[in-house]
Amino acid sequence: AVELRESGGGSVQAGGSLRLSCATSGYLYSMGWFRQAPGKGREAVASLISTDNIIYSDSVKGRFTISRDNVKNTLDLQMNSLTPEDTGVYYCAAGLLREPGDRRKITGADYWGHGTQVNVSS
Repeated sequence: AVELRESGGGSVQAGGSLRLSCATSGYLYSMGWFRQAPGKGREAVASLISTDNIIYSDSVKGRFTISRDNVKNTLDLQMNSLTPEDTGVYYCAAGLLREPGDRRKITGADYWGHGTQVNVSS
């Protein structure tokens, strides 16, 4: 069974940084991070399709960095210059689903972690 376990969430002031980590049960081909802000749907913020195919949402581009360690079986998300708009539950995901007409649009995933809360105060 595929297991994904997030850690590293918490509270931080605007301008600060957090690093999320996802421990996986093994090597998984495509992985990423989604977030769900209060009252909103779940959106993909960083997707690692392969080492040379990484997709960031416009809202986090230049501030967030996704990386994976294939030896430790972990997927990390370094989040810098955080703003209150980054507040939400962050989910680690594997087996990313892509829109047939736009392969850069990540629409969901086959496997999900339970999520970790990130709160950014102004």
